[in-house]
Amino acid sequence: QLRLVESGGGLVQPGGSLTLSCAASGFTLDDYAVAWFRQAPGKGREGVSCVSSSGTSAYHADSVKGRFTIARVNAMNTVYLQMNSLKREDTAVYYCAAGAYCSSWYRPEVDDFGSWGQGTQVTVSS
Repeated sequence: QLRLVESGGGLVQPGGSLTLSCAASGFTLDDYAVAWFRQAPGKGREGVSCVSSSGTSAYHADSVKGRFTIARVNAMNTVYLQMNSLKREDTAVYYCAAGAYCSSWYRPEVDDFGSWGQGTQVTVSS
């Protein structure tokens, strides 16, 4: 059974940091590109970051560029999202997803990723 499990979410003050993890089971994650999406209350799901299967290409949305870093450790079948300098507008449920490709030029799209985790809540508040 293919499964993705996110962890690492929580409550953090503005300016703080969190590291999200996306662990795969039932399949080899390094065969896939992996993306992080987020969905804030009342809004659609938006692509935040993605990394290619080889790890040589990565994308970060303008809203998180310079603050978030995606990284994969294929030996651990896990992809991470390091989030620094968090802002209130980063508050959302964060999802990881596995798919066919990641381009360093444009935002990952929901329809391009077929396997999804259940999400982890990130709340940025004082």
